[in-house]
Amino acid sequence: MKLDQPASVEELTEACVKAFDEEGRLEDVFLVRMFLTMHPWYLSSTDLAKNLSDKALEEQCTPKVRSQICHLIKYWISEYPAEFDLNPELAERIRGLKVSLGGRGDEQETSLINIDSVPSFEWRKDLGQRSQCDFKKRKTSLLFDHLDSSELAEHLTYMEYKSFCRILFQDYHSFVMHGCTVDNPILERFITLFNSVSQWIQLMVLSKPTAPQRAMVISHFIRVAQRLLQLQNFNTLMAVVGGLSNSSISRLKDTQAHISADVQKVFEQLVELVTSCGNYSRYRQRFSQSSGFRFPILGVHLKDLVAVHVALSDWADPEKSRVNLAKTQQLYAILQELAQIQTKPPSIDANPDLLNLLLVSLDQYHSEEEIYQLSLQREPRSVRPVSVPSPSVIEQWATSVRPKADPAIINRHIEKMVESVFKNFDTDGDGHITQKEFEIIRTNFPYLSGFDELDKNQDGQISREEMIDYFTKANSLLNSKMGFIHTFVEMSCFKPALCTHCSGVMWGFYKQRYKCKVVSEADDEVFDVHL
Repeated sequence: MKLDQPASVEELTEACVKAFDEEGRLEDVFLVRMFLTMHPWYLSSTDLAKNLSDKALEEQCTPKVRSQICHLIKYWISEYPAEFDLNPELAERIRGLKVSLGGRGDEQETSLINIDSVPSFEWRKDLGQRSQCDFKKRKTSLLFDHLDSSELAEHLTYMEYKSFCRILFQDYHSFVMHGCTVDNPILERFITLFNSVSQWIQLMVLSKPTAPQRAMVISHFIRVAQRLLQLQNFNTLMAVVGGLSNSSISRLKDTQAHISADVQKVFEQLVELVTSCGNYSRYRQRFSQSSGFRFPILGVHLKDLVAVHVALSDWADPEKSRVNLAKTQQLYAILQELAQIQTKPPSIDANPDLLNLLLVSLDQYHSEEEIYQLSLQREPRSVRPVSVPSPSVIEQWATSVRPKADPAIINRHIEKMVESVFKNFDTDGDGHITQKEFEIIRTNFPYLSGFDELDKNQDGQISREEMIDYFTKANSLLNSKMGFIHTFVEMSCFKPALCTHCSGVMWGFYKQRYKCKVVSEADDEVFDVHL
């Protein structure tokens, strides 16, 4: 079957059935795995099971096709057992097929379907995210002062990776469809753990009464971050860098003065690695070059899933119900990579007692305001006030992935975004993007559609109008889930300026606004919003 052309659900199902022979040998593993993974995007698992059952029980169904159907179901059960344990209706549908086949004397086919062998995923059903009121505010644990950086980095890696391995396709699908972690306790728990690491680091620094002591803690966690990079644990690296970059820590000028220049330089390099510039291009390059155990920055890949889902339609031809296989394959590539990472655990011999102590240290809740006030106690505010820090980046992705904005603002943002793209990637300055230049863009934004889809008039180059038309049809959001994101920096208003969001006047000699560097470089008009 050609995967470069749209196909109906019936055609895809039939192709998967035919991928098996009567002995159960599978010829097209990619097609079958992609279909079984991605079918919930356009067909529920219960409906797929019904279609297969109805086909197998038809009078005109040949023994060969019936056997192929049963081999497909057997493969489905063995490779995706969570679906059958978490979806009672699906399991009951397959049991009904098994009973019907047995009643007709099809013993060989009946033996292939063993729904009772599915392992239990009961732990998922009982796992709920505790509310903030359930958190006990503990004193910051100092039990790890005696641990070296490697040991701490390894135990953090072990703990977060175990949490990551609990995430299933259903969790990713729910996140993309809802735009948040609603009714998604597994993913929510993982994100909470990420945020807890960042918060714990801030509290560990601020628990020290003197600037030299705080500097020692910061230096210690920078060494932890170095070890995380050696382990290729980019997710926890992002959490550590995020914690040390938080305003409650970065504002501690007396503390920062006690950190050596060499350590500061190392930290700056780590920040550059995980920065969002170029749609995390430095991280993406480093991650793609890594092998063996590697732990991705999950928030970046969640963003990719949302970007593809927003940009492309599920159906290439809705009237004829033909699946957009280009979208299916792009989503599957991201999900398959995440699934494969779960099969390669780190070579770490974790100490259970230390893990328990670390979990206790992380199991606490302090608001951003409380941490900031503690920072002010350690080093009181000088003449220039410092703004209260914002929540962590991944937490923002999880809670507000689909902000609603006025269409006029979206169109205005798209135009500025396209100008920025042309300024940075139109290397010859002729006002068009060639295929060679487009491939450079796709290096940093891999989920964009193909060149031909943007080149509407097929003249071998993409104009500004064609690119604007593409993003408009893709319903690109204000925060640009396509990946061309704002690079906001804190700024001071030395002359009156209007807030783009609320139209209010901003003016003052301390930082009181955000300004997007990319947009302001691409267009003289300032894109400002209040802090």
